[in-house]
Amino acid sequence: MPPAGLTPWGGHAMQAPPAAAAGTVRGDVQGDVKNPSLGLAHQLGPVLISALMFSVSDIAGKTALESGSDVLTLLSFRSVIGIGLLFVWLRLANAPMALPPRAKWISLGLGLLLMLNLFWVFKAIELLPVSIAILTYFIYPLFTGIGGAVTGIDRLSWRGFAAAVVAFLGLALIINANPVRLDMLGLAAAVGAAFARMAMLLITRATLVGSDARLVTWYTLWSSMLVFVGLSLLTWNWHAPHTAAGWVGFVGIGFTTTVAFLTLYVSAQRIGPFRTALFMNLEPLLTAVLSTIFLGDRLTPLQLAGGAVMIAALCAFQLRR
Repeated sequence: MPPAGLTPWGGHAMQAPPAAAAGTVRGDVQGDVKNPSLGLAHQLGPVLISALMFSVSDIAGKTALESGSDVLTLLSFRSVIGIGLLFVWLRLANAPMALPPRAKWISLGLGLLLMLNLFWVFKAIELLPVSIAILTYFIYPLFTGIGGAVTGIDRLSWRGFAAAVVAFLGLALIINANPVRLDMLGLAAAVGAAFARMAMLLITRATLVGSDARLVTWYTLWSSMLVFVGLSLLTWNWHAPHTAAGWVGFVGIGFTTTVAFLTLYVSAQRIGPFRTALFMNLEPLLTAVLSTIFLGDRLTPLQLAGGAVMIAALCAFQLRR
């Protein structure tokens, strides 16, 4: 872990400005006053990038696993690549404001949730049909909306809840789930991953508004990397891919997941955890499209209909806001 008070770019961190100068806090946003020039691209750009990058990661991870790697090796290597990529980014970019000690510890804690989230998702995919694993995992938008409403972190109207339900039903059509011969441990892993993602979104919204997403990601990746690498060393587990395509996916997932989680944090602060989780329903749709292009899968008319239903629900939710 970087020494206290030092930043990834080698100097001492800049001090955050006084609270009065940090920007206004209004609903989902800090320092983001209504500005017509920002528009939908400013609001939805981060979450759309995040969904796309997670989808690319799904394809890359599947390619690496099918070529002989395993979950722990893949996630350990991904964590090291992610740390290196973010280090270079922070060296080249403008120095961000330092996180207060409390925010640093929260970010490190988010890394443990990230570790659980990633491990359980891939374990569910290992033990269940991919469609069942994804469907079960993507109950997290509903968990996030209900959890945010119960805790008072976010608002959830009946229209928002209805949109989440419709989007979930559309997702069920997309992945064409067929609940037969289900492994209970795999189902538990998928549900656990959904709760971990919900917790990450709600904690980010409740405690890290106004924090620099790059530094949040930096500390989050450090704690998750230390756990993954530590487990790999403890078990002396290493299964590298056996093909060139597998190595491309093996290395590429470190880049795509780093960008995905960085933009996810930005989105949670900018538009709130529930809307972020809801729009992340685009991830499996994009994954299905990319699978068609790169893995030779085919979308059925039923899956196309599910995609139309889901996108319509997302658009209706956005317009109601």
